[in-house]
Amino acid sequence: MGRIVRITGPVVIAEGMRGTGMYEVVRVGEAGLVGEVIGLRGEQAVIQVYEETTGLKPGEPVTSTGKLLSVELGPGLLGSIFDGIQRPLVEIREKTGDFVQRGIYPPSLPRDKKWEFTPLLKEGSEVSGGEVLGTVKETGLIEHRVLIPPDVRGKLTELEEGKFTVEETIGEVRGEEGKKIELRLMQVWPVRKPRPYRRKLDPSEPLITGQRVTDFFFPVAKGGTAAIPGGFGTGKTVFLHQTTKWSDANVIVYVGCGERGNEMCDVLTHLPQLKDPKSGRPLMERTVLIANTSNMPVAAREASVYTGVTIGEYFRDMGYHVALMADSTSRWAEAMREISGRLEEMPGEEGFPAYLASRLAEFYERAGMVETLGGQKGSLTIIGAVSPPGGDFSEPVTQNTLRIVKVFWALDSSLADRRHFPSVNWLTSYSLYLEQLKEWWDRQGNWSELRAKAMEILQREAELLEIVRLVGPDALPEPDRGLLEVARMIREDFLQQSAFDPVDTYCPPRKQLGMLRIILEFYHAALEAIKSGVPVSKIKSLPLVVEISHLKRMPEKEFLEKEKELESLIQKSIQELVAK
Repeated sequence: MGRIVRITGPVVIAEGMRGTGMYEVVRVGEAGLVGEVIGLRGEQAVIQVYEETTGLKPGEPVTSTGKLLSVELGPGLLGSIFDGIQRPLVEIREKTGDFVQRGIYPPSLPRDKKWEFTPLLKEGSEVSGGEVLGTVKETGLIEHRVLIPPDVRGKLTELEEGKFTVEETIGEVRGEEGKKIELRLMQVWPVRKPRPYRRKLDPSEPLITGQRVTDFFFPVAKGGTAAIPGGFGTGKTVFLHQTTKWSDANVIVYVGCGERGNEMCDVLTHLPQLKDPKSGRPLMERTVLIANTSNMPVAAREASVYTGVTIGEYFRDMGYHVALMADSTSRWAEAMREISGRLEEMPGEEGFPAYLASRLAEFYERAGMVETLGGQKGSLTIIGAVSPPGGDFSEPVTQNTLRIVKVFWALDSSLADRRHFPSVNWLTSYSLYLEQLKEWWDRQGNWSELRAKAMEILQREAELLEIVRLVGPDALPEPDRGLLEVARMIREDFLQQSAFDPVDTYCPPRKQLGMLRIILEFYHAALEAIKSGVPVSKIKSLPLVVEISHLKRMPEKEFLEKEKELESLIQKSIQELVAK
């Protein structure tokens, strides 16, 4: 046991800590606050405390636990709301009211609830880490696959069926040298240590979000990494909410890292009320929420990101596709900067610590499509929001993130000011997964051709608008004016999407392909008409143009029925104009 000699905000210096290890969890002060050792200097330990340190004073005791900062993994995770160090906020509220009191540490997973366990392995079989021991029906959407801990190997000597709490023994393995290892529904894992797997696989399937601008133009693969940088008011949080609700991942882990209280309150209030669009059951049955608002202790922001990614890896190891939303990594970086300043470390660019890039890389590298230890295929996709001050993408967090991730969804404040949402700028965004996902998309339709043509039109529009600003639209030749009209249709009728429209909020891949194909067929037919002398003003006034604009609010089934009819209507309407 040591004692406090210095307190600097969330950083505490304790002496008499010989034998304490790096990243070991300690209890600080008379209140027993949770802290983590982040530095050792002789017998002194530097501790970051995950709770408010107001009221601590020198001389109070510091007790080592001998354990690393870890999370409990087992049935009961889904549908739960945790803080940054996996304390269950709902249970804390029942005990202490609306404010989290210091020193309150109820168990992360419920200890009194019994789960119906169904074994899948037989006694006497040789087992190793990562194999599925049995299943628990955790929610109506997700079957919890109970895994043998990664470091366990041996002969399964005992396995029971029935109802158990997460702490009760369900089986036993005889390991090396006859050592007996008890198996439970729950396992504990250090948050800073990535969970092992057999090998990483090449990404080959997109994570469908239902948002046309990202799915069609800048797709992210399952097991991939993406960043969403944008200034205040550009729609980062709403975009992440949309991805949480509509993505085709099996499990969602949403980490609110240092977000404003009102935004996190909106998530906590509305997300539990949402229905899963595929099954109609509550969306929370496949979601884990980690809430760490900006007024909570700064040190816990860093822990919240690691807590979230470890939970995501656990469900990945079951063979599920997991999507983790981190909102936002800038707040995490700010927490690192504050703690680094308290430690009097040499600052890097804009005061951020010199290890900022390596910490970001460690986090994003935990994503991937993998073959698990149990031989299953699972993925963890990480989507991180970045909040650059003033929307400046040249600041260190954005730049270091872009060196790591493979998808860049750049939110543009000028688009947001024009009420164009999602405000993803199609000229500055990119995806490095296009070649790997080409085969999947081309099986749905002629995606490569449509995407290339649409991007060509949008890029040409940007060039023509520079000319328009100088000489006005009347100076442009008719074919260029026709291209500007079609570019407007792509922007407003395809890229723009309402999160609050019951139909337009989600657009399936088949409908995305059909919508863009119709717009481009209209473009090619209009070009032929312009060559025949038909003015663009006549083409713009066709009722067909209005019909195309209504496609995004048309349910998929109705759209598929109307698709062929629209294609023939395009040819008929343009031919009539030419004939006149």
